[in-house]
Amino acid sequence: MIRFDSDYTEGCIPEILTALTNTNDEQTIGYGKDIHCQNAANLIKQTIKREDADVHFMVGGTQTNIAVITSILKHHQGAICAESGHINAHETGALESVGHKCLTLPTSNGKITAEQVDTLIINHYNDASAEHTVQPGIVYISFPTESGTLYNKQELTDLYNICQKHNIPLFIDGARLGYGLMAKKNDVTFEDIANLCDVFYIGGTKVGALFGECIVILNERYKKDFRYSIKQHGGMLAKGRLLGIQFEELFKENRYLIISKHAIDMAELLVEGFLSRGYTFYFPVETNQLFPIFENTKLEELSKEFSFTPWVKIDKIHTAVRFVTSFATKRKNIEYLLTKI
Repeated sequence: MIRFDSDYTEGCIPEILTALTNTNDEQTIGYGKDIHCQNAANLIKQTIKREDADVHFMVGGTQTNIAVITSILKHHQGAICAESGHINAHETGALESVGHKCLTLPTSNGKITAEQVDTLIINHYNDASAEHTVQPGIVYISFPTESGTLYNKQELTDLYNICQKHNIPLFIDGARLGYGLMAKKNDVTFEDIANLCDVFYIGGTKVGALFGECIVILNERYKKDFRYSIKQHGGMLAKGRLLGIQFEELFKENRYLIISKHAIDMAELLVEGFLSRGYTFYFPVETNQLFPIFENTKLEELSKEFSFTPWVKIDKIHTAVRFVTSFATKRKNIEYLLTKI
C-alpha cells in the first residue's frame, strides 16, 4: 500500500536519527532546559529574527493548541475560528472539553477574513445580552488551512490589525507551516509570521520530525507562567532533549524549508498529472494537500493500491478526496500513481 493520506506516514529525516543515536549516552537536565533545547530555540529565533521570542517544545498538535489557548483565555471566553478549523473539526472537542467554546465562522476555502472577525466581535458587544454568551477571547487560524489554502500577507496583516483593534490575540497553528512557506503562491516569510501574530507554532510532526511542535510566543503578555500550562496539559516531556535535538537538526542548514519544498515539488507533479487527465479540484491548489474530484468507481480501483482520505461527496458518482505529499514522498510513487489514473 502506497500512502497519500497524510504527511506523517513516514518517520523523520535521517539527520535526526543520527543525532539521536550520537547523543543517546549524554546526560542532560530534563523538561526542556537542556542545551539541545536551548540551541534549537536560538536557531529558531535567528530564523524568525526575533530574539525576544519565547520558544517552547511540545509533543503533538492538539496538546499544543490546548496549552496555548487555555493559557490565554478566561473561563468565560472562547476561540474564534473557521468552522473547518482544526480545533473545531479534528480535535475531538478537546478545547470545548476543558470549557472553551469554538466560535465558528463560515468558510468556503478554510480561511476566515478580518471583516468576519470584526463583525463577530462588534455584534457580541452590541448585544444587550452579551454577558449571557461566550465572549470572544482569541482568534485561531491555521497556516496552511485544513483545506490546503494560504493566507496572503495582506490577509494576515488585516486579521492581525483587527485583533489589535479589539485587543484580542491572534494564534497561528503552523502544523504544516513549512509547506505553506515554500508554496509557490505564498508571499509570507518566517519573519512575517512572527510579526503578524501574538503566538504561533512550528510543526515538526508533519514536517520531518519523529514528533514534536515548537511554540513561539511573541507577545509579552502571554509569556509569563506558560511552562505551568505546558505541565498542566501533559506536555512537559521529562526527556525534553528528544524534542530539542529534533528541532536542532530541522533548523540547521535551512533543512526545514528545504524538505518542505520537496513536498511542494511532489505535489506539483501530482497536480500536473491530475489536470492532464482531466480531473478538477474541490479546493484551490496551493500547498501539499490536494483535493481532486474522482469517479467513485476509479476511487474503488485506486484504493486497492493507494491510501487517501475521502473528503466530501460531490454527487452520486463523484467524491472529492485528499491526497497529501510529505518531506519524504518518493517521486517513483507519484509516477506510479499517475500510471494508474
